[in-house]
Amino acid sequence: MARAYLALVYGFLYLPMALLVAYSFNPSKYATRWEGWTLDWYRNLALDDGLKQAALHSLTVAGWAASLGTVVGSLGAVGLYRYRFRGRALAQGLLLVGMMSPDIVVGVSLLVLFIALRVELGFWTLLLAHTGFCLPFVVVTVLSRLQGFDRGLIEAAQDLGAGETAALARVVLPLCLPAIAAGWLLSFTLSLDDVVVSFFVTGPEFEVLPLRIYSMVRLGVKPEVNALASLLFALSLLLVSLSQCLLRRGPR
Repeated sequence: MARAYLALVYGFLYLPMALLVAYSFNPSKYATRWEGWTLDWYRNLALDDGLKQAALHSLTVAGWAASLGTVVGSLGAVGLYRYRFRGRALAQGLLLVGMMSPDIVVGVSLLVLFIALRVELGFWTLLLAHTGFCLPFVVVTVLSRLQGFDRGLIEAAQDLGAGETAALARVVLPLCLPAIAAGWLLSFTLSLDDVVVSFFVTGPEFEVLPLRIYSMVRLGVKPEVNALASLLFALSLLLVSLSQCLLRRGPR
């Protein structure tokens, strides 16, 4: 019974994705009939200059947002783990609020903020927004790793003459490096796949891939959209799998 229940749940979640991938190889323009196998839709994607530009924009924003969020988030996780200060519990609570807030609320709030500050919407507003919603995920990921190893290792390093910076660089960071890498991969995936926040905070001259896909499916799902969505799904699955593998590695 339990296996049947799991099969039903996984089938409901992943069967539509499997059909999407399968129909990305279907030569027919209509998903109602199957006509064989082809790579024509993937070739059409490679020849679409506008699509390649949008993909480059998405990869650029995702890379920078993941990197900035990982640096700030890792340092924030170390600070929350190592020090006791006024407002520490509030800071942890706000991180959870940031993770659980609906995307549409985050997007509208950031749009109102940028308009109030008279900041032109485009690359920089999109980068700040993506860095902001990636940050809590990095902090939680790294903090959970820090809470899993012996605090006595840091104290031993300090007894041997290591200062705060040396203990951080030679003990703390190497121990939580898998979690840092996993946080980066997770942040990259979240930024690359985001639609709602990007819709509100980017400008018309800086189009990203998820919004390009959204504009393509408004009048119907084209075969090129199936191919593009399959590529994004494969990339997201790879990055998430890598992050999970890194999180499962125990400290050396």
